[in-house]
Order: sequence, then structure tokens, then C-alpha cells
Amino acid sequence: MKRREVFRIGAALAAAPAGAASLPAAVAPLAQATGPWQARALDDHQIKTVTQLADLILPDTDTPGAVKAGVVSRLDKILADGDPERRGNFLEAVAWIDGYAMRQHSKPFLDLSAAAQTAILDELDHGASADGRAGRGHFRAVKGAVTGVYYATETGFRELNKGGRVPRTYGCTHPEHK
Repeated sequence: MKRREVFRIGAALAAAPAGAASLPAAVAPLAQATGPWQARALDDHQIKTVTQLADLILPDTDTPGAVKAGVVSRLDKILADGDPERRGNFLEAVAWIDGYAMRQHSKPFLDLSAAAQTAILDELDHGASADGRAGRGHFRAVKGAVTGVYYATETGFRELNKGGRVPRTYGCTHPEHK
């Protein structure tokens, strides 16, 4: 994709009203230009672990969750093309969570029951124990990456605006201030 096309898409996104039901049609070339995904930053085990984490963090509800929104492939692209230090921090966080599962249950995160996986994430999110407090930053790094990428997708955008929650303007609507 040419730089000019990227700027055109960015301008279209910036000009779109905040309450729009969907992203502008100018974004379609981005989706078409990406083609099939081949992992560049994540290995097979990491892909499976991040996929499971993403599904637990933002599961399917009345709208598609993180996995169906393509968060893992997008996150892999961001990690591959982005800052090596941020990539290292993210991969370290995923490894820490997997190591925590091994220490607690003698199994990798993927091999645990859904209840045990959820209990681990609750522990890391709330940090009741010393180990939970130690892993809080790691879990929040993964959770922040997953949610950040999700809400940058069309699916996430639609979720944010479900029921017209995004105002059409952020300006004052009082007649005397117009």
C-alpha cells in the first residue's frame, strides 16, 4: 500500500462522524491488502496461548469477541513490525502467565480447564496473593494489548457504539454556546 493511500484512509477515518455505525469504505483496501496471515512474531504455542487469553479477556457475547475479530493476527503484525522492546515485554508477559500456570498446576496454561484458566486470570487481575501481585503487570500488559487491538477493529468499533453510545459531537450543545 502506498503512503498516499494510508494518509487517505487516515483522513477518511478522522473525518468520519463519531456516531457512524461502521467504518468508512476507505478502510476496505486495508483488509484486502493484508491477505492470509502468517505469524511473524509469535510461535505456534504463543499463538495458541494468546488466542486462549484473548478469548477469555473478550469472549463472544451478542457481538463477536477478540478471536473472531482477528485480534491475534493483528497483534502478531503489530509485534513483528513494532518496537522490539515492546515485543519482548509482551512475549515475556505471555511466558510469565504460562510459567505461573506451570507453578500452580504443573501444566501449561493451555492444558488447564476453563475454570482454572479463569481463576488464574482473576488472581492476576486482582493480585490477592504475592504471586498474583507479581504477575499483575504481566496480565495487564496482555489484557491491554488484546483490548487495544480489539477496539481498533471494525468489530470493536461497532461494540463501542452499540446502542448509539458514542456521541455525534463532543462540543457543547447549548444554544448560547453555538
